[in-house]
Amino acid sequence: MHRRRLMHAALIAAVIAGPVPAPATAQVGEQPIRIIFPFAAGGSGDALSRLIADRMRAALNRPVIVENRTGAAGRLGVQAVKSAAPDGMTLLLTPIAPMAIFQHVYSSLEYDPFGDFEPLSQLGTFDFGVAVGAQVPARTVGELMNWARSNPGNANYGIPAAGSLPHFLGVLLGRAAGLDLRHVAYRGSAAALADLVAGHIPIMVTTTSDLVQMHKAERIRIVATSDRTRSPFVPDVPTLREAGYDLEATGWYGMFAPAKTPAELIARYSKLIVAAIDTPEVQSKLQDLGLHPTGTSPAAFAAIQRRDSQFWAPAVKASGFTPQQ
Repeated sequence: MHRRRLMHAALIAAVIAGPVPAPATAQVGEQPIRIIFPFAAGGSGDALSRLIADRMRAALNRPVIVENRTGAAGRLGVQAVKSAAPDGMTLLLTPIAPMAIFQHVYSSLEYDPFGDFEPLSQLGTFDFGVAVGAQVPARTVGELMNWARSNPGNANYGIPAAGSLPHFLGVLLGRAAGLDLRHVAYRGSAAALADLVAGHIPIMVTTTSDLVQMHKAERIRIVATSDRTRSPFVPDVPTLREAGYDLEATGWYGMFAPAKTPAELIARYSKLIVAAIDTPEVQSKLQDLGLHPTGTSPAAFAAIQRRDSQFWAPAVKASGFTPQQ
């Protein structure tokens, strides 16, 4: 037992100290650091996870792998990190929902998003667009709300999934305009976008990056985006605030470690992550994934997590959404 504790302490010390200049490659059989991404492979979040793993692998000179631990809408992967030893060998890379939304959605959550984790860094943010199909004459959010008010039977907006941030943003927009906007849930943005183009639904709310191609092709119109500043993908489109609605909403990807991970490890990992995000190559790749690169300190990320949890709570409640456990 004493020897095992010594080996455990030595492992933490080695990670904190950083890579040894020689040898140039990691030792055969060296235990890898795991980055758990709690969703399936193939999407932008998975690509981001592998990009960060590559950068950490080079900086630490040790194996860093991505593990897709799927199930229960991401909760199983998050629980796996919660239960992992706080030795810096298991990290979590996740979108916003499991760490700032789910506590308002699920009546019983097997983890505390704040107490069971140490924030490392926010990696990047993404905003949302409000778009209309060709059958809707509106070219501004104000005109769209007036159209919805005059056509209450058609005031429906498509979303990629029930219980998603676009769903909740639509709720907030409807409340801000004093309207009852009804959501139509699809299985992903592609199906909803196809119906928007075809005229089967009049409005859609989803990530701005998913709407850009059809907007530029003039098959649909994005009338507003949701960040504080205009989206770099459609700089000609005003924000919701510019349109006169007191709304600002973004999603994000971020990294966490289990609670009680040594402060020295938290600081070291955060520094490595921020340094990676700051490189032009990584910034370009994040933009290709539809993300605005950030790279924050642990303290700043902790504040963002709590702020966003408070922001989305009223929308979740007002939506009446109840998930299947």
